[in-house]
Amino acid sequence: MSQPVVPGRLPVPRGKSGCPINLTVELLGDRWSLVVLRDITFGGATHFRELLGSSMEGIASNILAARLAKLVAAGLLTRDDDPSHRQKVEYHLTEASIQLLPVMAQLGAWGATWLDTTPELTVRAELLASGGPPLWERFMDELRAIHLERRPPPADGVLAELTAAYEEVTARQGSGG
Repeated sequence: MSQPVVPGRLPVPRGKSGCPINLTVELLGDRWSLVVLRDITFGGATHFRELLGSSMEGIASNILAARLAKLVAAGLLTRDDDPSHRQKVEYHLTEASIQLLPVMAQLGAWGATWLDTTPELTVRAELLASGGPPLWERFMDELRAIHLERRPPPADGVLAELTAAYEEVTARQGSGG
């Protein structure tokens, strides 16, 4: 017997216990779901090929397709026709996935503190941690404009700041500095 969809909640089954931590881990705890959401959130990728090419971790195309379908079905992404090309689709964050930003910021801060990370991939986590909730709110507002209202990213927004910091560290490392 299937459980009814509760208004205002994601269309995800309650599971055995209904524990919010368990349900969140069941939804996002596989190896790839948060990575896909990370690449859309921080990398600006919205097309399948962009997501496949931007995955530093080397996600296989069949796994990416499965995760995108799972995230769409769960209400964390929308799948929309690309207005610029009739055979392409775009994936966009929903409000529920935008509100995962503080969780991703906290995961990044924890990883930067406790794990052997690389400078270019740690700088964004450090900036998000140091900016705290005010920066997260600005970034979530920016993500709403980009993904829910389909506006272009602002040149002076949080995403631009995070990208510039990443590129600066990458360039420094490439020059031996």
